[in-house]
Amino acid sequence: MQLEPDEVKAITLRLKRANGHLASVIRMLEEGAECEDALTQLAAVNKAIGRGGYALVATGLQKCLVEGGPDSVDAKKMEKLFLALA
Repeated sequence: MQLEPDEVKAITLRLKRANGHLASVIRMLEEGAECEDALTQLAAVNKAIGRGGYALVATGLQKCLVEGGPDSVDAKKMEKLFLALA
């Protein structure tokens, strides 16, 4: 299923912020930052990416429900998508 640009705008913004945050973590490591500080920031990046993924799946699921009703949702496919993020 293809999502409309306005449907993924918030998700795209979230992932772009995570990308910038990841670049900061890489820079921290290259500049010799403390391991604990870098890991704390990396955990935040990981969480942001995960939330972006869940938001993407949720947006797709909403679109399926609106366009085709509950019977249009492939439960196995949705489960696979959610588990891919776990």
